[in-house]
Amino acid sequence: MTTILAAIFVFGLLIIGHEFGHFTVAKLSGIKVLEFSFGMGPRILKFKKGDTEYSLRIFPIGGFVRMLGEDEQVDDPRSFSCKPVLARMATVAAGPIMNVIISILIFAGIAMAVGYAKPVVKSYPDKPKSNPNIVYPVESAGIRPGDKIVEANGRSVLTYEDFKLFMYQNGGKTFDMTVKRGNQKITKSITPIYISEYNMYMVGIDPVFEKASLFEGLQYGTFNTWSLTKQMFSALGGLITGATSTNDLSGPVGIIRYTGEVAKQGFANLLVFTSLLSINLALMNLIPFPALDGGWVLLLLIEGIRGKKLDPNKVGMLNFVGFAFLILLTVFVTFKDVMKLNIF
Repeated sequence: MTTILAAIFVFGLLIIGHEFGHFTVAKLSGIKVLEFSFGMGPRILKFKKGDTEYSLRIFPIGGFVRMLGEDEQVDDPRSFSCKPVLARMATVAAGPIMNVIISILIFAGIAMAVGYAKPVVKSYPDKPKSNPNIVYPVESAGIRPGDKIVEANGRSVLTYEDFKLFMYQNGGKTFDMTVKRGNQKITKSITPIYISEYNMYMVGIDPVFEKASLFEGLQYGTFNTWSLTKQMFSALGGLITGATSTNDLSGPVGIIRYTGEVAKQGFANLLVFTSLLSINLALMNLIPFPALDGGWVLLLLIEGIRGKKLDPNKVGMLNFVGFAFLILLTVFVTFKDVMKLNIF
């Protein structure tokens, strides 16, 4: 039951947020929205307010906003097809942008309610019992409490999570760490040491951890979302080049399973997981592939450059082929997710 409720919460927030982005900008652009749907498949219930029908469908793994003239040319001033290119591009891009905003707000909320680690040295960690006389690398290098970490090997550090990721990827290799002390920037060469008690390489930093103000929370949410976006771009590039295996892909079944596992670790962890999925949903939708938001943006960009509308029949066929491919990909990934459950 926990898994089901958690999955409904996560999918509901991501889907409704994404479609609300399309819906809001469409309304602001004067486009007639025919239907706002949460879920796919047969309707469970519906009601109408104004021009728009709001519906709940049986499969809560998607949703859509259906607009007048979205798939065909309709000679109506409120038709999607009759609006300027920029208005249509903004309407299409608003869904992924809303997912990014959701991620920022989630991280901001966590930072304000629970607290967050700042890339600022608070103190040196307690000495491990296995080596109580150890001197941590940052301590011997002269890094002091109060110093703010700004770079690691030339890589910008916006959040403490950035630094932790760098340390994980760097292992035990020597690197240059730049800190800000007052108005002065100081760069030191640091060689991590392996602490067997913790099974990890360490430099010896306990970060400042505190609750954020509204401004600090929004800043942290923006920085953390940007950092995670860069990591996902890197992972996507690895998938394209073959460096990342397709075994790492998950569909709805896999996500539901992971959601249940994360939910057991607490609501804050579930929110972080939701934020990660929200960023992922934004990036996946912005891929310039037919039937995705990114595909629509690319077609509209081409239309704007050409200064004339694209053939709606060709666009419709292109989107149909893209949609069919995405359905096959979803079936493939879902099949692999089911096989991982070992229920057969």
